[in-house]
Amino acid sequence: MSEHFIARPGGAVRGSLRVPGDKSISHRSIMLGAIAEGTTRVSGFLEGADAISTMNVFRAMGVRIDGPVEGRVTVEGVGPHGLKAPSADLDCGNSGTSMRLLSGLLAGQGFEARLVGDASLTRRPMKRVTEPLARMGARIDTSDGRPPLRIHPPAGRLHGIDYAMPVASAQVKSALMLAGLYAEGTTRVTEPAPTRDHTERMLTAFGVPVEVDGATVSVRGGATLHATAIDVPADISSAAFFLVAGAIARDADLLLRHVGTNTTRTGIVDILKLMGADLTLENPRTVGGEPVADLRIRSSSLRGIDVPPELVPLAIDEFPVLFVAAACARGRTVVTGAQELRVKESDRIAVMADGLRALGIDATPTPDGIVIEGRGDDAYVFSGGEVDSHGDHRPAMAFSVASLRAAAPIRIADTANVGTSFPNFVELAREAGIDVQRVGTR
Repeated sequence: MSEHFIARPGGAVRGSLRVPGDKSISHRSIMLGAIAEGTTRVSGFLEGADAISTMNVFRAMGVRIDGPVEGRVTVEGVGPHGLKAPSADLDCGNSGTSMRLLSGLLAGQGFEARLVGDASLTRRPMKRVTEPLARMGARIDTSDGRPPLRIHPPAGRLHGIDYAMPVASAQVKSALMLAGLYAEGTTRVTEPAPTRDHTERMLTAFGVPVEVDGATVSVRGGATLHATAIDVPADISSAAFFLVAGAIARDADLLLRHVGTNTTRTGIVDILKLMGADLTLENPRTVGGEPVADLRIRSSSLRGIDVPPELVPLAIDEFPVLFVAAACARGRTVVTGAQELRVKESDRIAVMADGLRALGIDATPTPDGIVIEGRGDDAYVFSGGEVDSHGDHRPAMAFSVASLRAAAPIRIADTANVGTSFPNFVELAREAGIDVQRVGTR
């Protein structure tokens, strides 16, 4: 695939739009629907490559899944022990969520499976999941701690453990909870800082008792999941690009509809407000057990801040575009405790620091974060030029947003993977007033 973006300066960010469905919830709707009894119906499903990878993996294990058609998916559940041994490798594509959660779900099955992915996923660390799963009795082979993963049937049944995660990670927590469904006794996971709780909420919706005691979540093995209906809200991680766009553009007024506002995901909102963003939540409501609201963002005079450490895990996926906001703020922004960014689809600290510097921004990477000297008083914050997204969707979209305050066009290399999370990004960006164009072929 050879594709790049050209993002041209200026643009009036105004109007009303709805970004695609939440990726985290879309993944989990397929996984839990597949091992439930009965038919699960999903609306608002994200039709991006990552979520489609999860769907195809379960099809390869004998689960009938119809759709997606305009965000609607039907999953014919096979029950907790109805999955079939795949006849070939299970390809997770670029999706770390698929691979890590599947490693937990498949650890207790009675068949062998091999999980593979693309070149980017093959570089991502998996020991953080496989090591605690091994303590439960899982047998998983890795390639020096990285994919592919070969999952063997356990010698007997998995057993519950008490596990204190050294680093906050919703993917690790979720993998252990899914394995816990197949374990004897209770599996307890304690996290050092709050992370997204979509797995806990969705397990409850499927009828599985989940106990939450402070920072510890517990699930007992042997529960039966019962099919349900799931309405996937718009993804706040995708909305983040437009929240920053509205904050940094001149004379902006943009409404983002039906966005998931789960408090374990709203770090982006809290950080932007601390920076002085004119951001409001309208019409708050609950849909399918998840809080939802419409988000209105207007042009803002942002200021640099020291990002509170407790907000970092709650905005970990949104930092690439938050770094763009920091460049457009007055004064210095400091981010620490974000070492997780170095093991995403790319080393996002290095990729963003390199790109920001190429656009004339004083950005200094640190082992666990970055220091950005904002140029918010300048009409043109970014110089324009060429940056490389290194095949990572979030930096690619973040640099597109930067064009709103650029003096010249920004050419963003290696952007094909934007389709993994936001397949219609270019079209929605143009609708909102960002002058970005896709060049090349996927």
